[in-house]
Amino acid sequence: MWGIIATWRMALEGVSESASALAGGGRAADAVVEAVAAVEDFPLYKSVGYGGLPTENGEVELDAAFMDGDSLAFGAVGNLIDIANPVRVAHALSRQRYNSLLVGQGAREWALEQGFADKQMLTERAMQHYRKRCRETLDRGLSPYDGHDTVGIIGLDVRGSMSVATSTSGLFMKKRGRIGDSPIMGSGFYCDSETGAATATGVGEDLMKGCTSYEIVRRMAGGMTPQQAADSVVFELEDKLMSRFGRAGDLSVVCMNRRGEFGAATNISTFSFVAATADRPLTVFRAEREAQGTRYWPVDEAWMQAYAARIRAPIEE
Repeated sequence: MWGIIATWRMALEGVSESASALAGGGRAADAVVEAVAAVEDFPLYKSVGYGGLPTENGEVELDAAFMDGDSLAFGAVGNLIDIANPVRVAHALSRQRYNSLLVGQGAREWALEQGFADKQMLTERAMQHYRKRCRETLDRGLSPYDGHDTVGIIGLDVRGSMSVATSTSGLFMKKRGRIGDSPIMGSGFYCDSETGAATATGVGEDLMKGCTSYEIVRRMAGGMTPQQAADSVVFELEDKLMSRFGRAGDLSVVCMNRRGEFGAATNISTFSFVAATADRPLTVFRAEREAQGTRYWPVDEAWMQAYAARIRAPIEE
């Protein structure tokens, strides 16, 4: 048995390559890192890697993480500036006994010392988005905080090993130094090959309040199916936030257990994810919340074409 699942349609191309690798006996760790790196490299995805949207200061601060489910080793970076493929830096950090989570200048210095490429990650297209969003929000006295789509990918290989990796440019127009859930183990990601793995996307400040990914894996260990664990964690957290905090942001998750069974949950209407297993072909799904849980179904060709047109559309300035 092998399997792979990822947040958002943007992961499709990377997941396609990694699914083939897993089917051929490739390792889960390599599969998730390569799939995330493919998303980081594509400049039209404005919430991850090269071309990611900047902070309020006009800088691209990137977060990424990797976790090995066999050893529980992890590595993560936060506020990493102008280093290509933050997920590769996170993967390298997972091999370190100490200093597994590095942020800011320290993360950049370590990456350069290890030979990772110095690369300007802010693109002109991202700046066009930035200026457009400023006109639509700040210039009208509205909140600019929007756009927070993390790519999170879980892999299971034929040996039974599991890994998870994440990457994001974080909340658009965030304050310099802000870190969300994506590089925080237990919130943005968690993986244990004896049970399964989970990864989250949405408003990090809210996802961290529930230690979301760890809680999903814990419930799977207690006997819940991946879908039961995902739904119960997302909806219980939303209810708790509404009752005790007064509001709840976007909360979406995907998860997979050690048998290759997967689940997804969301409290929004526009969540998509990608999955493939030894028993299921590579498929892009759209998920939405219903009264009894999350419903998801394969998207059609019209949806795929609309997606491609949207991300490639010129930006009106």
